[in-house]
Amino acid sequence: MSKKLFVDMLSEGSLSVPGTILKHYRDLGLSEEELVLILQVQFFSQQGIHFPTPDELSDRMSVSASDCSMMLRRLIQRGILEIKEYKEQEILYEQYSLIPLWEKLFTFLSSPSRKETEKQEEENLYPVFEQEFGRPLSPFESETLIIWMDQDHHDPSIVKAALREAVISGKLNFRYIDRILFEWKKNGIRTLEQAMNYSKRFRQNQNRTKPAEKEQTESYQRKIPFYNWLEK
Repeated sequence: MSKKLFVDMLSEGSLSVPGTILKHYRDLGLSEEELVLILQVQFFSQQGIHFPTPDELSDRMSVSASDCSMMLRRLIQRGILEIKEYKEQEILYEQYSLIPLWEKLFTFLSSPSRKETEKQEEENLYPVFEQEFGRPLSPFESETLIIWMDQDHHDPSIVKAALREAVISGKLNFRYIDRILFEWKKNGIRTLEQAMNYSKRFRQNQNRTKPAEKEQTESYQRKIPFYNWLEK
């Protein structure tokens, strides 16, 4: 393949991606894999393939066809992706529409109280942590909170959820909370509902793999009042 042919291939296969979605996809509860899937759907549509199959999408990604199918289903259920019908020469076809995603993004950006709410949630984290730890936070711990939100881009509600998870587990320290946040981010956890489902599956797997410790765990849990961090 000549250099000119390679450059021509790159030029004809370009995709215009709105910078706003790259900046705020986390705020919409999208994971990196879901974002790439959406961009692939958009790219297929640009090439005239308006309803790519999970196999076609998987060939361009590092996830399986079944994972692509599950992600597509979740995106439709969450009102981010939509399947529409269109007619061509009296024949009905189906196509994916990203209009619901753009509408959600517009609603998010148009909210006048968004920044104020985010700032208030961040400020509210400090007294919550100090109440759970039973003492003022150290300078290092305060800086860690800032890093979680400003550098790691964790939503304050997710940070609070990780704190409650640490309380439930009886391991109240910043290292353990940081590990929870790391695992959630690695597994695409962006919302409280996703965190709840992930933690539920994690505990179920623990109960299956460690039956001998079940009695000891139940005895320990009886000593610590259960705190449902998904409810106020």
